[in-house]
Amino acid sequence: MPELREIILAVILFLWVIFVSHFLTRIIYSHFLSRGFPQRVAVYYNRKILHMLTGGLIAVLVPYIFQGPLLLILMVAILAIGNYLPHRMNKLFYWYQVEDNMYEVHFIIMWGVVMTIGFMIGNIWLAVLPTIFMSFGDGITGIVRNSIYKRRTKSWWGNIAMMIICAPVGYAVIGIPGLISGVAASLIEKFEYKWLDDNITVPLVSFLILLVFSRFNIL
Repeated sequence: MPELREIILAVILFLWVIFVSHFLTRIIYSHFLSRGFPQRVAVYYNRKILHMLTGGLIAVLVPYIFQGPLLLILMVAILAIGNYLPHRMNKLFYWYQVEDNMYEVHFIIMWGVVMTIGFMIGNIWLAVLPTIFMSFGDGITGIVRNSIYKRRTKSWWGNIAMMIICAPVGYAVIGIPGLISGVAASLIEKFEYKWLDDNITVPLVSFLILLVFSRFNIL
């Protein structure tokens, strides 16, 4: 069972996510529109801000706060359902959701799945690093592309920016295996097929690479 300290901190982090997603990004959205940015551009910036300030920040804190995955699973379930229902009910959170896809739901679910497996195998850093790639790396990628092209698109400029972040972070956390997984995550982010978007491929590929290194005792 989670300790009282874990429960309190989990509630604080959950409230932080709600604050960022329903208050801070709304303010940012209005600011972008007032500056003449197209609506889709404002939304896309917000999605990447959410990546970093929620998924990324909490991923970094997980090893220092949580002893197991139970509270994270609960948080992820609530957030995933809470972001899925607006799509089903056609009442989108217009400042960061779009009709075209539910990639933010993919992000939440993959974050939770990878973290849960990390706890189950007894090495949470194997999960933290891929979620950092997905949050901060992909976040920087999207911001770079959005600033250049003013729309959601794939471009190697974004992947270069992502690699500049992910490769050194991976090396700092887990050494050469982390660097390799960071480079792989930066490359695989460029490609997506229908529902298989980078919120799935980036953490999945980088996590599997680290898992292979771990199984051969190379970490």
